[in-house]
Amino acid sequence: MRILTGIPVYNEVRYVRRVLNEVSRFTEEIAVVDDGSNDGSREILQTLNSEALITHLIGHPENLGYGRALIDLIELARTEEYEGLVTLDCDEQHQPSQIPEFIKSLEACDCDIISGTRYPAKPIDGQDPPPEDRLKINRAITTEINELTGYKLTDSFCGFKAYGRRALESLHLKEPGYGMPLELWIKAAKAGLKVEEIPVHRIYKDRTRSFGGGLDIPDERLSYYKRVIEAAQKEARQ
Repeated sequence: MRILTGIPVYNEVRYVRRVLNEVSRFTEEIAVVDDGSNDGSREILQTLNSEALITHLIGHPENLGYGRALIDLIELARTEEYEGLVTLDCDEQHQPSQIPEFIKSLEACDCDIISGTRYPAKPIDGQDPPPEDRLKINRAITTEINELTGYKLTDSFCGFKAYGRRALESLHLKEPGYGMPLELWIKAAKAGLKVEEIPVHRIYKDRTRSFGGGLDIPDERLSYYKRVIEAAQKEARQ
């Protein structure tokens, strides 16, 4: 399979060079969306692009949101006719060494999306404990997503994913923020896409990392996620 590995980047100057060098060990074609970085990440990405480590570099003139960066990666993989797309974050919370596992799972099973789970039914030893508010919200939203879609997810938010060609063709997403994965699940179910989870390591490098825009307040974040789900349901019914 011709697979693209896609990475959203926003102000990851501490990690970006290490992450991309490590990713390049496990994949041949890398796409990066620089989502308006202003901390020096952009200059590092331009250097890596000139060195041909990056296959596709998309630059946003300003910060448009995590979801928008992922949407751009899905649209790029679709229009460039890749057979699959693997996405992971650039904050060293996803291990690039697991990229081949995602690709192998996508090739081996009759699934359209392989999604990482940090909360598998059989726990992995040595996992970092999650912030309590994130765990509580993840469980509540994942339960709601499962009730609405019929999926049996254990982690509805993990950004470490692999998309097959049918998913790339079917998913036309709009939500620019952190709630984009919730829109994804509603629309994936509507399109009849098959999903499988595989365990990934739960790593928290920066437990104080901000969501921005008031979303650091748990109740505000939960309300936002519910609005995303409601909007995706409304669109799916049309």
